[in-house]
Amino acid sequence: MALMITDECINCDVCEPECPNEAIYLGAEIYEIDPLKCTECVGHFDEPQCVQVCPVACIPLNPQFTESHETLWQKYRRLTAQAGQEAAGAPAASPQG
Repeated sequence: MALMITDECINCDVCEPECPNEAIYLGAEIYEIDPLKCTECVGHFDEPQCVQVCPVACIPLNPQFTESHETLWQKYRRLTAQAGQEAAGAPAASPQG
């Protein structure tokens, strides 16, 4: 599953820089997590870093984005491949291809 930030968020800014996939961003009122980029830190860390640093424990699993550990690994591999291509100046691959 991807993670989500609830409305208990106090906008303390500690979670955003901890996300290795840059999935966390400042939304209209609170920080939000892009579920298409969130891997729960699979591939990077043993535990989600945003959850570890959040002082108010407002980052639960997002029930709308149920994913297996293998699916999270696949997402991690896709995201790191895209990041490598972008760093090399190549266009990102189509999600259909």
